[in-house]
Amino acid sequence: MITYRTIAIDSLDIFYREAGSRDNPTILLLHGFPTSSHMFRNLMPVLADKFHLIAPDYPGFGNSSMPTVDEFDYTFDHLAEIVEKFIAAIALEKYSLYMMDYGAPIGYRIATKYPERVQALIVQNGNAYEEGLREFTAPMKIYWQNPSPENAKPLRDFLTLEGTKWQYINGARNPEAISPDTWNMDQLFLDRPGNVEIQMALFYDYRTNPPLYPQWQEYFRSYQPSTLVVWGKNDDIFPAEGAYPYQRDLKDIEFYLLDTGHFALEEYGEAIADYMREFLTSRLQTIPVC
Repeated sequence: MITYRTIAIDSLDIFYREAGSRDNPTILLLHGFPTSSHMFRNLMPVLADKFHLIAPDYPGFGNSSMPTVDEFDYTFDHLAEIVEKFIAAIALEKYSLYMMDYGAPIGYRIATKYPERVQALIVQNGNAYEEGLREFTAPMKIYWQNPSPENAKPLRDFLTLEGTKWQYINGARNPEAISPDTWNMDQLFLDRPGNVEIQMALFYDYRTNPPLYPQWQEYFRSYQPSTLVVWGKNDDIFPAEGAYPYQRDLKDIEFYLLDTGHFALEEYGEAIADYMREFLTSRLQTIPVC
């Protein structure tokens, strides 16, 4: 059973989904753009028999508070700070991190600050290497250099229903197997007054992530967290070129390229759950036998 809860963090209501017993190993699920904890709706009940799963919505996403850009500093540093406070508020001491898309720069900020708390990493189309920044990010890089209205236009155009649907079906093995509820729900949140400005602020602040890649890679080399990579290989946003370098820095790594796109859970949810169960059971010693 999944429960749906809200907790106050810095006067914000942070919504989160929770499943499984707290006596079991915890997996903290960090969602990507433009979605929310909704992306984990099918994964959580499948793993809840042996794991404790927590999936928060960031401020400005999903069912969490959405202060305006004048009321809240929408940066990846700040989102990571809110997630860090969320972790403290619900008293998580040890956890594995599942990171997808925006979840990667948020999760790696936390992992590098508290490496002793992270038991394992599950990386699904979450970038930590320059090799993963290819053609798709070109308009964003132009915007980083000059955030003019002209340079903002391609990014604003991406926040439409057409752009959101594209993220789900581009590269998918069978687009007809992906429910339109996914992009329609995400778009309802994107279309809220003021949300475009929030997303544009985060597009601009994404420029702060690549300079941190060397720090994250040093974390991999120094702490060698056990890592499972489950990556949609047809993703044009974070292509497979960004997945391979994890093998360069990590010794204990399981690596799977899946025949799908950005939102790999939509087509390969059962396979990813199986990979996670086997991987974490072999790495963590506290998973119940029955």
